[in-house]
Amino acid sequence: MNRAFNRKKDKSWMHTPEALAKHYIPYNAKFLGNTEVEAPKGTEVVKDAVRKLKFQRHIKKSEGQKIPKVELQISIYGVKILDPKTKDVQHNCQLHRISFCADDKTDKRIFTFICKDSESNKHLCYVFDSEKCAEEITLTIGQAFDLAYKKFLESGGKDVETRKQIGGLQKRIQELETENAELKKQLQELEEQLMIAHVPPVGSVSMKLQSTDVFDMVPFSPVTPLVPSKASNGCPPPPPTTLPPDMSKDLFGAEPFDPFTCGAADFPPDIQSKLDEMQEGFKMGLTLEGTVFSLDPLDSRC
Repeated sequence: MNRAFNRKKDKSWMHTPEALAKHYIPYNAKFLGNTEVEAPKGTEVVKDAVRKLKFQRHIKKSEGQKIPKVELQISIYGVKILDPKTKDVQHNCQLHRISFCADDKTDKRIFTFICKDSESNKHLCYVFDSEKCAEEITLTIGQAFDLAYKKFLESGGKDVETRKQIGGLQKRIQELETENAELKKQLQELEEQLMIAHVPPVGSVSMKLQSTDVFDMVPFSPVTPLVPSKASNGCPPPPPTTLPPDMSKDLFGAEPFDPFTCGAADFPPDIQSKLDEMQEGFKMGLTLEGTVFSLDPLDSRC
């Protein structure tokens, strides 16, 4: 994993793994907002975003609007931004989508992170004022990311490429089964046409009426006619039929191998794309940086 914890590499994590895996770490902060950025990483990228959002906040503050307070809940499942009173979730940022996190090393209040939006796939920069605990929050996000990545590997994420190959082979087997069923259908049609071609036309010289016995029934013959006749002494043998292939079975009549659950294929059809997305996000890694956001008088305080 391409983790860039350069500034923090001499620091130990602040929380136990259980606290982030089974629970969450809450923080209170003021939410300056989010804005779209062009890159998933970069100090200059977040500096521009902070400057833009602070300027917007100054305008709203002059109009009498206060900076909204939020609660952050950080765990291995992501960073949730909630209303502190109603607990309504305003934003839910999954960790594999967070690529950059930075705090102000002089102010100790402002911190920000870049997250890829799950719907628009745009990179959004979130900016907060955290009452002098910005560095602690960025470290907590970094620890949660590290634990989430390990959990992803333990749960089979390292075998994503193998699973993709197995899924491709399974899809190919299903295609071959469908093709085989289609060939059987065509063969049946050819056999029926061949059988019809051997029946002499009505009124031909070679046409010979079958004799009947005293009960007006066709005598039994050990030779089965090519074309079943509608006789009154029994039902004609049913024509050969080809049942539609059971797509839940493989060529040997067994349940197909499920590369994710090793059982019935009850997972969502987009599970593979989600695994690919998580693998890509974790592979990109999370960059933690300390920087200075207060670049001019306008940025001094929100």
